[in-house]
Amino acid sequence: MSSLTSSEYLNPVNTQTWANGRHLVRCLKVIRETADVLTFCFSMQEPVLFFFKPGQFVTLELEIDGEQVMRSYTLSSAPSIPYSFSITVKRVPGGRVSNWLHEHLTEGGVIAVHGPVGQFNCIDFPAEKVLLLSGGVGITPVMSMARWFFNTNTEVDMVFAHSARTPADIIYRAELDYMSTRIDNFKLHLICERNETGQIWGGYRGFLSREMLQLIAPDFLEREVFCCGPAPYMRAVRRLLGEAGYDMARYHEESFGATPDEDIATAEEQAAIAQAEEPQASHWVTFSESGKSVQAALGSTLYEAAASAGLTIPKACGMGICGTCKVRVLSGEAAMEHNGGISDEEIAEGYVLSCCTRVSGAVEVEY
Repeated sequence: MSSLTSSEYLNPVNTQTWANGRHLVRCLKVIRETADVLTFCFSMQEPVLFFFKPGQFVTLELEIDGEQVMRSYTLSSAPSIPYSFSITVKRVPGGRVSNWLHEHLTEGGVIAVHGPVGQFNCIDFPAEKVLLLSGGVGITPVMSMARWFFNTNTEVDMVFAHSARTPADIIYRAELDYMSTRIDNFKLHLICERNETGQIWGGYRGFLSREMLQLIAPDFLEREVFCCGPAPYMRAVRRLLGEAGYDMARYHEESFGATPDEDIATAEEQAAIAQAEEPQASHWVTFSESGKSVQAALGSTLYEAAASAGLTIPKACGMGICGTCKVRVLSGEAAMEHNGGISDEEIAEGYVLSCCTRVSGAVEVEY
């Protein structure tokens, strides 16, 4: 291993920061939350810090049956874990986009997203005490807020009250239970409309009421309220708070599933620009051991090319630090910008880190 000077140790990691716009992202993982709810986790091939305000949303740009479709989903992850982001989608009977996502978007799939945007967030309305209220899959933006507060070790006093149809429909239940046992400033209350035969349930039953809220958060009049859920749920919450004399200037809600017209217009404009651009030049990337070849766009990484060919190169950091994704280039053109995860001797022998080595011409890789 070649020696590094102290200045080289202090060189900043080469990363980019997420900004509102059109981005191509790859689905890294699909997680089943309940019988009809899936979480889709995304990232970009190059290191990108996905910073956003917890509670904001992205707009997905999809092609369904030959037609361009735009649909917005709240970010359910938190920017405190910044190298990927997630959305959580409930499959709705007859829902064109939710059904397509559940049936067609799998690990390795690439889609375009626009954002992040949204006024509903906990950063612009700081408070020492918050009440997070959610119904059904409307849990996603307030879960992003709770994860942010939890991961950053904040002293914000949180009360989290979530309403679901049955115990089996509680999204993130295990994680919520974990959070409630780890810190004193997170109080969890789960409400189920009913429980099915064979389901044991010792929590609140029915619908959120004034009496129930008084038990859950006796000091709710002193808390900043963030609410998301179906329209009837949010109407009931607004009426409940208003009748209790709550200062509605401190009440914030996300109309779940609704996308401001200006955000849709911006996303459509960005998509049109992307479609009008000249296609990128591409080059053949050949993986000698597996016998597979794929055309990769100029500037894409070897790791991305391998994924397109159905190959999985082991990877840990994705930033050129750990050295896990090391492969050997046998011939051709590729440019590497690493962050210390490979030695000069290895580079001299033809090895590169596939996560940060970009295609600049036809290339053959020993993999």
